[in-house]
Amino acid sequence: MSRASRTSRPHGLVALDGATTAAAPGKVWLVGAGPGDPELLTLKAARLIAAAGVIVHDGLVSADILAMAAPDARLIDVAKRKSRHTLPQDDINRLLVAFALQGLDVVRLKGGDPFIFGRGGEELEECRAAGIACEVVPGVTAALAASASAGAPLTHRGLAQAVTFVTGHAAHGEPVLDWDHLARANQTVVIYMGLSTAGLIAARLMAAGRDAATPALITVNASRADEARYPTTLGALATTAEGLSGPALLIVGEAMGLAVSNSILPACGVGYPAEQGGGGSAGLAGKTGPQDFAAGVRAAPSTALRAVPLPATRGGRSL
Repeated sequence: MSRASRTSRPHGLVALDGATTAAAPGKVWLVGAGPGDPELLTLKAARLIAAAGVIVHDGLVSADILAMAAPDARLIDVAKRKSRHTLPQDDINRLLVAFALQGLDVVRLKGGDPFIFGRGGEELEECRAAGIACEVVPGVTAALAASASAGAPLTHRGLAQAVTFVTGHAAHGEPVLDWDHLARANQTVVIYMGLSTAGLIAARLMAAGRDAATPALITVNASRADEARYPTTLGALATTAEGLSGPALLIVGEAMGLAVSNSILPACGVGYPAEQGGGGSAGLAGKTGPQDFAAGVRAAPSTALRAVPLPATRGGRSL
């Protein structure tokens, strides 16, 4: 039986087979599924997914990861897409508790990390209020995957001394953010769920003083086979975002000048900016936008390798 045919899409709070409360309640795990690539799962997450009898999962959890579930596991899709929810969050909270009260161990599988714009805190509070044991398993958040694949660090000496994660989505109206703080130079701002508000976000940042030439990056489907990267600038952010769809991140900051698009990323990994007379950040001087960096990207130089003897060990300990 395919995973899709085993996945239910409840409308309203689902009935749990008419079962009564078990003598001993089960446990809830809030598990981060990472950005989509199964190889970015933690070992603990993979173990819990394989052993779970019930998996309540987000729509952003990839099919490859769901395929790791046991054949007889019950998969419940509670996908949430911008104002279109299979189940409201309050019902998801109660669903987890209801399963646990039946004595079932439940994996609540969430894209990225449960505590970074994943509403995992609300689910944890609901379990605590009901006396249900709940454990959180962190996951790789999409910002880390997007940064790594583009070869653009979120922090970088001389370019970014801080990184801030914010949401570009609010339940009603625009997000309430400290634009003056976010507009300061030499920091990286990562905006989750900001694709549809890219124009507003760029306008607010520039109005607060952030330079329109500040490098920026839009990454869609970070870490997946169909990942797409769009290096741009803050001033062109809205134009670059037009027509894009899917789970996306907006990243704004001087260090995004190091980002490379899909078309110019060397096969061996990330590229390096062209340097003048040595390494480090000195080669970045005078560059104001991603186009400057992209023009100087070159493949990593080959390096002669030599064998390095490992220290002798006994019983896992160095001698």
